[in-house]
Amino acid sequence: MSDKTGKTERLSVFKTYKLYVGGKFPRSESGRVYEVSDAEGNWLANVPLASRKDARDAVVAARKAFGGWSGATAYNRGQILYRVAEMLEGRREQFVREVAGAEGLSGPKAAAVVDATIDRWVWYAGWTDKIAQVTGGANPVAGPFFNLSSPEPTGVVAVLAPQESSFLGLVSVIAPVIATGNTAVVIASEKSPLPALSLGEVLATSDLPGGVVNVLSGRTAEIAAPLAAHQDVNAIDLAGADESLAKELEIAAADNLKRVLRPQPVDNWSATPGTDRMTAFLETKTVWHPTGSLGASGSSY
Repeated sequence: MSDKTGKTERLSVFKTYKLYVGGKFPRSESGRVYEVSDAEGNWLANVPLASRKDARDAVVAARKAFGGWSGATAYNRGQILYRVAEMLEGRREQFVREVAGAEGLSGPKAAAVVDATIDRWVWYAGWTDKIAQVTGGANPVAGPFFNLSSPEPTGVVAVLAPQESSFLGLVSVIAPVIATGNTAVVIASEKSPLPALSLGEVLATSDLPGGVVNVLSGRTAEIAAPLAAHQDVNAIDLAGADESLAKELEIAAADNLKRVLRPQPVDNWSATPGTDRMTAFLETKTVWHPTGSLGASGSSY
């Protein structure tokens, strides 16, 4: 449109945020949205209000991707996670703006959070081919056998992202899940979902196969309930649940013996995380094999 001087006034192009499911960007199947505001109450965006159907679709996508992702070499998974960090670095300024708005931080503080988040992703990328050496090994047994233990991914993990740390906390709960070969269905922070939805755009343009990470936005309790009860979800991280919701979800998760990681108080998400979140969603496979000695006579083959 033009003003009286004949100059053309450019209209702003508002960003449309969508879910990230199976490598695609659907709107909520219900068509619902809700408003997201910054720390001062100013409107930021309308984001999808995911439904139970969206949650079920995300589980289907995560299960479909599990075979290929868990079967990839640990080295290859590390390469892909590092590629995600590269893509995050390229969109650093966007995430600084979104984190500043989501968490009410100044520009320099938001930049420090984003830098720490990218570094956290690189940190977990480096663990993909090392965690087996830390958690696995040879076990001493009384007999002519090798007894070897090695870690295996649990499967599909539902992740309730932290409510207050919209980006660093988010990555700190997603990266360890997929670094070890699991696939994830992530519920973004209810009040600050924008960094999580933008992360979906980064994952889609990296080498991460579709379905390995699926990002839903909406009411945490509404989406988490069907995930906790879902028979094809193998584990759940309750980082973003309050005590009352965590108890309800833990009871629902017991029906198919899900692994449950209860909410842990985190004073500082920038502290070195250790390996606990990786080992929380690993199973241990033990293999026996004869050493070659067939008996007390000393004969062997």
